Amino acid sequence: MSADIGLIGLAVMGQNLVLNMNDNGFKVAVYNRTTEKVDAFLEGPAKGTEVIGTHSLEEFIKTLKTPRKVMFMVKAGPAVDSLIDQIAPLLEKDDIIIDGGNSHYPDTQRRYEALKEKGILFMGTGISGGEEGARHGPSIMPGGHPDAWKELKPIFQAIAAKSEDGEPCCDWVGEGGAGHYVKMVHNGIEYGDMQIICEAYQIMTQLLGLSCDEMHTIFNKWNEGELNSYLIEITSSIFAHKEKGEPLINKILDVAGQKGTGKWTGISALDLGQPLTLIGEAVFARCLSALKEQRVKASKIYSGPTEKYSGDKDSLVEAIRQALYASKIVSYAQGFMLMRAAADEFKWNLNYGGIALMWRGGCIIRSRFLGDIKTAYDKHPDLESLLTDDFFKDAIIKATPGWRQVASLAAIHGIPVPCFSTALSFFDGYRSERLPANLLQAQRDFFGAHTYERLDAPRGKFFHTNWTGTGGDVTSSSYSI
Repeated sequence: MSADIGLIGLAVMGQNLVLNMNDNGFKVAVYNRTTEKVDAFLEGPAKGTEVIGTHSLEEFIKTLKTPRKVMFMVKAGPAVDSLIDQIAPLLEKDDIIIDGGNSHYPDTQRRYEALKEKGILFMGTGISGGEEGARHGPSIMPGGHPDAWKELKPIFQAIAAKSEDGEPCCDWVGEGGAGHYVKMVHNGIEYGDMQIICEAYQIMTQLLGLSCDEMHTIFNKWNEGELNSYLIEITSSIFAHKEKGEPLINKILDVAGQKGTGKWTGISALDLGQPLTLIGEAVFARCLSALKEQRVKASKIYSGPTEKYSGDKDSLVEAIRQALYASKIVSYAQGFMLMRAAADEFKWNLNYGGIALMWRGGCIIRSRFLGDIKTAYDKHPDLESLLTDDFFKDAIIKATPGWRQVASLAAIHGIPVPCFSTALSFFDGYRSERLPANLLQAQRDFFGAHTYERLDAPRGKFFHTNWTGTGGDVTSSSYSI
């Protein structure tokens, strides 16, 4: 037995994580269901390393030091359960299984509980950063059994990305499915970030008629300020990329794909009663893009506004930047509100500043902005919402005029900006002392005797009105989803 850790699944992420671990002084054993991949890996990318190739699960397990640490990098879903069923009988008490894929957190919780009964320590670990991050330093979000974290901490923190002050972008998240839950929210926020950038792009092209070269320059400049992030950086690079002298972006079909983590985030928000409006709209924007043939037909039936924008281009570009920044603040505020609700529901002790640090480097949503979030939670660990933090309050107030201008102009000119608009609506709702839900409650009581609370009575005391004079005094049973 000589390997510090074993990894199963030699697709691009698995291979790069193995090479990363090897670079950091850890001896790694590898196995793949298609054993030819093991040989190709050893003869190719892993040539000259100390990586140990194996051709059966039994051989693989025999190479591992105890407690054995077995990491899966396989497709989420049935493949993970099948692999657990094959490998669990080969393991002993206190051995560790780590699922590094994009598993749905309820599956992780179920596996955690089932393996706990067998004495095997299960870890559901979110990993972000793509193949480049896996190779040179990803963001790692470990959750599961705390005893397993003690064993894995030296490995994971060594291979993780490091923040500007040298801290590893990896720390303990919480028990059970907490690690995969935080990764799920990360991916949901990623959906939102990408969509608001796309909305800025559409306004720039459709309303201002900017060229890709001009947008490359603008995004480069934005990346030097408060919008500094990986996604802004790569967007600038995309605009500069040409094929046969023409921008490649103009040749790409406008149909977006998705793998489900954004959808999972939205479903969880609905289950927990959280207004995750921006990420929800980002998911629906991808769904709408997939209706390409219907959109083409509709474009021939309906014509939008034809009025041209006659204002100053530079001032509108600045307003778009403000709309992008303000919407980003709302998206992250909603995401952290969702994690807080999940922590209450599942009894997780989440460190929100630590989560911001984990996302500070290595991952797809890494940005300067996350340092401001960490600072906010370091000052107030129990902060209910980023929107009540002084830094973000000042930022939102400063950006609001441009944000409102952009949302208004988009509506006037028929440009869809679902995330800019829903972020603004959420903000206006969040800052409203009074909303029209009193009328909604009256309607519910009128047709269904669902009762209502009153301003002139204590919270928790419910009333019913016989609105028609014939409805009687019987009320519906009280429950809430």
